[in-house]
Amino acid sequence: MIKVIYFAVAREMVGKGEETLKVENLKVKQLLEWIESSYPAFDQTGMQVAINEEYAMLDDIVKSGDVCAIIPPVSGG
Repeated sequence: MIKVIYFAVAREMVGKGEETLKVENLKVKQLLEWIESSYPAFDQTGMQVAINEEYAMLDDIVKSGDVCAIIPPVSGG
């Protein structure tokens, strides 16, 4: 099982702050695709994923027990 935490606009798109998924050993890209297919309002464009508080690449593997944060694009000045 993995825990997924949604931040800012990602939280608004899915309608919840976090959830636990009964999956493991999937790529970050597959996780984003699952979220997009499960929540039609979710748009993965520009989203970053952190696994256990470290930014991840699309081909990184999410394992059982991991905590994944879905982080929308941020801008500042």
